[in-house]
Amino acid sequence: MTSQGAGAATGGAGRPPLTTLPVGDHGLLIELPTSRDVEALHAELLRRAAAGALPAVREMVPAARTVFLDGLADPSALAAELAGWRIPPPTTDDRPAVELPVHYDGPDLAEVAALWGMSADEVVRLHSGTTFRVAFCGFAPGFGYLTGLPAHLHVPRRENPRTRVPVGSVGLAGAYTGIYPRSSPGGWQLIGRTDAVLWDPRREPAALLAPGTPVRFVPVDATVPAPRTAPSRPDRAPEEPAR
Repeated sequence: MTSQGAGAATGGAGRPPLTTLPVGDHGLLIELPTSRDVEALHAELLRRAAAGALPAVREMVPAARTVFLDGLADPSALAAELAGWRIPPPTTDDRPAVELPVHYDGPDLAEVAALWGMSADEVVRLHSGTTFRVAFCGFAPGFGYLTGLPAHLHVPRRENPRTRVPVGSVGLAGAYTGIYPRSSPGGWQLIGRTDAVLWDPRREPAALLAPGTPVRFVPVDATVPAPRTAPSRPDRAPEEPAR
């Protein structure tokens, strides 16, 4: 697909500044200042789509600073319409959270504790006590970028990335928490691991986590009900080679 010009819309009441870029004949890329703005716009687009206001949209893909829409009969019409939208901040999702059992024994747990200025046990309590939200997916099939930690708890990537991060590793980088759906190189700060299957092409849907999904991490030794929606990997399932 090719881009055919660009348009800009200034921010109005209840809406951040945004830029729109036509993509091919039926696509529209919307650029926003922050990932929080993306979450708000994505939530509003989902609400309008559910109400039947966006009948032609075939695909809706949020990313770190953009939302891509495909299937539009007239992308320029929606681009112009966006200028008049009021976009409320994203609200707490009323869907039950996907609960992921986690062994909090990652090799970078002590370093994260030092960066946060607290003990490792306090890191576990704070991280597992947060309800996260999948902001967008990328990097690898099934990998979700989860937001929810306040800015003062954001941590940098490792100075020296690992050539192999085990499947199921739970890591932190910048504003995000993520779970590696397969073994791969990576530079995130690893604080734990889960046996949940993040990506299974035989499952429908194949990805356990989709944009907008609320997520909670459950320490495996906590006295809580078993997770409802995160199936575990078979004990002898072959691990994908590092890439």
